[in-house]
Amino acid sequence: MRYNLFGQGNDLALLVSRVLLTSLFILFGWSKITGFAGTVDFMAHEGAPIPMLSAVVAVVMELAVGILLLVGFFTRPLAVLLAIYTVATAFIGHHFWTMTGMEQMANMINFYKNLSIAGGLIVLAVAGPGKFSIDRK
Repeated sequence: MRYNLFGQGNDLALLVSRVLLTSLFILFGWSKITGFAGTVDFMAHEGAPIPMLSAVVAVVMELAVGILLLVGFFTRPLAVLLAIYTVATAFIGHHFWTMTGMEQMANMINFYKNLSIAGGLIVLAVAGPGKFSIDRK
């Protein structure tokens, strides 16, 4: 007999997973679009290529893709795409190997946090969205 923490099956666990994984992206995507000029400045400061385009990509990936994953629409391919984006942002935005002291530690934590989030997104891509999703309707 298989023990199931959520009782109703894996669908509830997948819904909770989607909510938890996307909350970060939606929250920060929203702050990027509502403070877009600051987002462009931040991208330039971080050395992102073509800061204006990088800011647009960040908003689309975090806010739009985040919302689509939340509701479970094109879940598998978008989870893979967001995982790739998340790993890329780890290298672009959290290059701890060029830093020292507390700045290095904070960026190392965020770098590995990004990798962990990408791992969760890959698991979501493999498992699919579950029945509480647009993909299953």
